[in-house]
Amino acid sequence: MEIKVFGPGCARCTETENLVKEMAAAKGGNITVEKVTDLKAMMATGIMSTPAIAIDGVIKSTGRVPTKEEISSWIDGTANVPSTPAASGCGCGCGGKC
Repeated sequence: MEIKVFGPGCARCTETENLVKEMAAAKGGNITVEKVTDLKAMMATGIMSTPAIAIDGVIKSTGRVPTKEEISSWIDGTANVPSTPAASGCGCGCGGKC
């Protein structure tokens, strides 16, 4: 399994990367975690807001820090529907406050 965490290196992106690495280590097995900071690579993947997570090429989350439970379910394959950004639709994770 290949997990990519997309983000330029901000605090929320670093938090997301750490959570993904923690959950991948807890699950064990053949899981690789890659941090993608290149803006062109993000845009080529269709990611417009960060942090973002893709598992085996499928985008699971954008614009917010997911919970450990969400990450765990994505790794287990129990959540096949991608998560949506904040209710405001802006994708920044502010919950409509920006």
